[in-house]
Amino acid sequence: MDLKSFRQSIDKDLEAALIAHLGQDSQDSLLASMRYSLENGGKRLRPSLLLATLASFGYDYHLGLAPACAVEYIHTYSLIHDDLPAMDDDDYRRGQLTNHKKFDEATAILAGDALLTLAFEVLSQNQDDIDPQLKLELVQLLAQAAGKSGMVDGQVMDMASEEKHLTIEELKNLHGKKTGALIHFAIMSAALIMGLDQEAQDALERYAQHFGIAYQIQNDLQEVMWTDEERGKKSHGDQDSDKNTYPSLLGKEGALAALASERQACQVALDNLSSQERNFDPQLLTDFLNYLSMDYGKG
Repeated sequence: MDLKSFRQSIDKDLEAALIAHLGQDSQDSLLASMRYSLENGGKRLRPSLLLATLASFGYDYHLGLAPACAVEYIHTYSLIHDDLPAMDDDDYRRGQLTNHKKFDEATAILAGDALLTLAFEVLSQNQDDIDPQLKLELVQLLAQAAGKSGMVDGQVMDMASEEKHLTIEELKNLHGKKTGALIHFAIMSAALIMGLDQEAQDALERYAQHFGIAYQIQNDLQEVMWTDEERGKKSHGDQDSDKNTYPSLLGKEGALAALASERQACQVALDNLSSQERNFDPQLLTDFLNYLSMDYGKG
C-alpha cells in the first residue's frame, strides 16, 4: 500500500479519535478553542508517521491511536503557544487566524494547557491491548520529547540564540529538540509498541533523527522561497528577525544540498532496516520522504 492509500484508510479513525477524546466536560469556550486549532488544516504528520511505522511491520495501526492522538495534541498546543505575542506573535497559521486572534490570549493559553494535559490523560487511559508497563514507558517517552529536555528546551534554545550566530551543529542540536523531538517520539513509540530488537530500533532512530532535521530545513527554505499565500502565514519572519536558519547559515543552495543529504540519510536507514527485518515493508516510510520535497504542501 502506498502512503496516499494508507492515509485515506486511517484518516477517518484518526480524526474521530482526536475529536472524541476532547469530550464534552469542559466550558464551551475552551472546547471551541481547542477544536479550532486541532481542526485547522494540519498535515497530521506525527500521528501518521506513528501509525505508518506500525503498519510497515504488519501491525494493526489501531494499536497506536492513543499515542497518535497524544502526540498531535502536544504538537497543536505548541503551535497555539508559539503564535502568542510573547513568542512568535503571529496573526495567521495555515491561512486562518491564530488561536489568540480568533478567541483571546487567555483562552489560547488555557486551550494549549488543556491539550498538553489531555495528551497524557489519553496515553494513560485503560486499554486492554496495551500492557501497563508499556503504557508507562510511552508516557515517559512523550514527557521527555515534549518537556525540559526536548521540545520546550529547544524553544528556549531558539529564543536564546536570537542575538548570536550558531554553528550548523548547534543549529542541528536546537532543531533536533524543537522540531525533531515529537517526530522521534512518533516513530520510537511505535517501536516500543512492537517490541523491536535494539538493532531495528537503532535504524528507526536514525531515520527519525534525520527526518526531523530535514523537515526543519524544508521549513526554513519555504520561508525564503514561498509566498505568504503558499505558506498560509506571513513568510520571511525568521529571516527578517535575523534568526539562525539553514538558509541564513548555508545560503539557499547550501540549504537545499543539506536537505538532500538528510533525505538520503533517511533512505540509508530504511535500507539498513530492510536488510535486518524480513517482515519490514519500507514503502510507507519511503513515501514519507516526499513530505520533504520543496513542492509538498504548496498552494
